[in-house]
Amino acid sequence: MDLEAKIHEIRKPIMVLGTSSGAGKSLTVTAICRILKNLGEEPIPFKGQNMSNNAWVDWEGGEMAYSQALQAFACGIIPSTEMNPILLKPQGNSVSEVIHLGKSIGTTTAQNYYKDWFIPGWEVIKKSLKSIYERNPNCRLIIEGAGSPVEMNLIHRDLTNLRVAKYLNANCILVTDIERGGVFAQIIGTLELMKPEEKKLIKGIIINRFRGDLSLFENGKKWIENKTQIPVIGIIPWLNDSFPPEDSLDLIEKKSLSKNPEIKVGIIKLPSISNFSDFDPLENEETILIEWIRESQNLSKYDFIILPGSKQTIKDQIFLEDSGLSKDIRDYSKNEGNIIGICGGLQMLGTTLEDPYFKEGSKNYSEQTIKGIGLLPLKTTFFKKKFTRQINSKSIWPCQSEINGFEIHNGQTVLDDNQSSLKINPIFEDSDLGWYKENNKGGTIAGTYIHGIFENDIWREQYINLIRKSKNLPISNKKSISYKEKRRSIIDNLANEFHKHLNLKSFLS
Repeated sequence: MDLEAKIHEIRKPIMVLGTSSGAGKSLTVTAICRILKNLGEEPIPFKGQNMSNNAWVDWEGGEMAYSQALQAFACGIIPSTEMNPILLKPQGNSVSEVIHLGKSIGTTTAQNYYKDWFIPGWEVIKKSLKSIYERNPNCRLIIEGAGSPVEMNLIHRDLTNLRVAKYLNANCILVTDIERGGVFAQIIGTLELMKPEEKKLIKGIIINRFRGDLSLFENGKKWIENKTQIPVIGIIPWLNDSFPPEDSLDLIEKKSLSKNPEIKVGIIKLPSISNFSDFDPLENEETILIEWIRESQNLSKYDFIILPGSKQTIKDQIFLEDSGLSKDIRDYSKNEGNIIGICGGLQMLGTTLEDPYFKEGSKNYSEQTIKGIGLLPLKTTFFKKKFTRQINSKSIWPCQSEINGFEIHNGQTVLDDNQSSLKINPIFEDSDLGWYKENNKGGTIAGTYIHGIFENDIWREQYINLIRKSKNLPISNKKSISYKEKRRSIIDNLANEFHKHLNLKSFLS
């Protein structure tokens, strides 16, 4: 029996659509996943196509959006690329890398994507849905849409909104963000642009991020229900969530949660930043304040600096040089500064970057070989194929501990024989996963390929204590809260708040 014939036999999928990007679809799906898990169901998240450079690697080495991995954690299950069969990773200039079921299969311009990739994209979405249901016949899919479902210039080629909703005959929820203003126009405009058979799929409306007294919106709720004949099933108050934004542009708005910081961290806001969820564990440390650095400045006020991952390492290194930030970072290192680079950040801390196949942003520049910041004696060459895998290793520095995380990068990094005077040491037993060196004045410069390094509680605790020691701050004897426990608590709190204000009964048939 094919999937189309089997739809009426399975638990009705729930799909969350939004009136716009940033309306709160990802968090709504995350909350519903945990609510249903707590009710004894078997929820599984799904997003047919996501566009994000904030990625995760599953246990088979496949890339998927971090937001779907987080939703899987909310379901209490292991993330798999089938939950996000298409991932588009923007590279700038309207070009994206195309990833199907975790594997990179090419690049495309926005103009050519719908012409060349629509049919194979829809096939991989259907293949993933079939596989999920074959392996989990009693599951309920909780599906996330993308952007708005009624982008009229693209709707005929939209892979991840109403096409999926109609294919699965899903019960759809329309989420709108009242914080943005114009909530009535958002709802009515979205519904009016739908075809009658599409509008019939919308079974409920959620008003998200409401500030103030909820009773003050009662008349607004009645007006929406009378006008649309669709119930408002939830008015969700403003929540101080600790989740990573899906879009790197939203990092401008993301603030550190620390109220009494002892350590100030500066993270370089690269134009092509990727995997910014790496820093969530630091966001949740009570003693740490995080600031994003976007322009040249004196960095001495920071206790340590982070160079994050990059989707276009050559391009971002040229940005650092042109903006003066490379010099700022070098000056900072000379004055007891502590620096750590992750993935692309590690590569940029080295001496040389070679891009013979134009994989990392050198295509628009005259040089395929450029200088790095030059603080670690490392040479990186970018090849055609990227490395993606889960990591289980042991650290040597700054402590001995078990390490878990994942690699997701292009390029092979080796010691630069021409810079042998710059002595460095491995951070891990697997010596090619990272290196460090100590400055004469007491600071450290380190780099690692491991995404999720700060999720390792013992390692994070000892690295922070190393920073404390270098800055003559008291060493903390307080054991760090497990980040995975903290993440679980955040998801639970999110689900509890949604459950208070959300009526899902009609969706659980």
